[in-house]
Amino acid sequence: MTLTSDRLPAREVLRLAAPALPVLAAEPLYLLVDTAVVGRLGAVPLAGLAVAAVLFAQVTSQLNFLSYGTTARAARLYGAGRRGDAVGEGVQATWLALAVGLVVIVVGQLVARPVATALGDGGAIADAAVSWLRVALFGAPLVLVTLAGNGWMRGVQDTARPLRYVLAGNGLSAVSCFVLVHGVGGWAGLGLVGSAIANVAGQTVGAGLFLGALVRAARAEGVPLRLRPAVLRMQLALGRDLIARSLAFQACFLSAAAVATRFGAASAAAHQIVLQLWFFQALVLDAVAIAAQSLVGAALGSPERGAERAKALARQVTRYGLVLGVGFGALFAALSGVLPPVFTPDPAVLAVVPVAWWFFAAMQPVAGVVFALDGVLLGAGDAAYLRTTTLAAAVLGFLPLIWASLAFGWGLAGIWAGLTLFMLFRLLAVGLRARSDRWVVTGAVRPAG
Repeated sequence: MTLTSDRLPAREVLRLAAPALPVLAAEPLYLLVDTAVVGRLGAVPLAGLAVAAVLFAQVTSQLNFLSYGTTARAARLYGAGRRGDAVGEGVQATWLALAVGLVVIVVGQLVARPVATALGDGGAIADAAVSWLRVALFGAPLVLVTLAGNGWMRGVQDTARPLRYVLAGNGLSAVSCFVLVHGVGGWAGLGLVGSAIANVAGQTVGAGLFLGALVRAARAEGVPLRLRPAVLRMQLALGRDLIARSLAFQACFLSAAAVATRFGAASAAAHQIVLQLWFFQALVLDAVAIAAQSLVGAALGSPERGAERAKALARQVTRYGLVLGVGFGALFAALSGVLPPVFTPDPAVLAVVPVAWWFFAAMQPVAGVVFALDGVLLGAGDAAYLRTTTLAAAVLGFLPLIWASLAFGWGLAGIWAGLTLFMLFRLLAVGLRARSDRWVVTGAVRPAG
């Protein structure tokens, strides 16, 4: 069999990637709606929401192993023809989501006041943030159940239903947010707390749909719904590596924001504009990575030519990532004089934006390949390698240049040079790993270590 026979039709990659993109974009888009609604209450509630939303976002960013790790494990089992066991991964991930979510509620309620006070500098902003967090934290288990649901359903190559479930939950939140915040008719509404209630209501709907799908699939496959400690331990081992990797990202971006603010408001604003565009294009590249996770995991779990198919898929999705990256780079280069004024009319900010912009545009092809190979290695369950190399790239690449830019007054040039070096280190790491074939471990379950 030739390489061509191992090649997957592009429409199969698109079938998985296309629904994944709106799922990834749903939460950021909802936050824009939430911000616009709360913004009409005034500066203090909006500032309180900004502080509280950053804190609550750590739930999804630090615990996304419930999605990515579950996809990797479920995809292998699905590729091996063991769909019932793949659904069983979803059952155990959901139990884990509920348990961790309850811990988040308890700990969050205890630390909400001191953390919000520290970030919000005390006073009215901290009070507003705490009032939102006290309610929103009850949605933590629901958010984590949704992550687990996305994980096992992607593993069995079903990305259409998660799209419907997430849009249903976020749609309810968006519709109810305005009414709960500002009221209707003679009712004055609940103010900022109404936003948190709308969040929890939408999360309840989304999590309920995922739970219903899981119970139906478990019954159809004869999968018990009880806890299985051995599976939970394996999921936690994979989660440990993914959490460490996520913390490396957080340390880098928080350091960059802290340093940017020390160069003045114009530099901080310019950094925020370019960084948000970076996060936006990352959604598209991440959709390809999610397709790679599911397909590579299934290939490695398959008893027939699993290694050859996985390697062919790795080459294929890497080409797709490169094409997307080159396209993004050309697009953002062409829009360099058009897009920044959409975000701000401030001439001081616009004067600084090009310093970061050209780093951002030039990095797109690198990012396209890195995200694609990240998806391949995550699908292979090679999380330990990704953890180690991401931490190394942060410690050796990003963070030294970030803090050197503060010490030597390099401004945004130093910050974005650090991000560029971080991405180049990651490109080298994932590229060497992909060429080595050490990630190509076949079987329904990847051995530990």
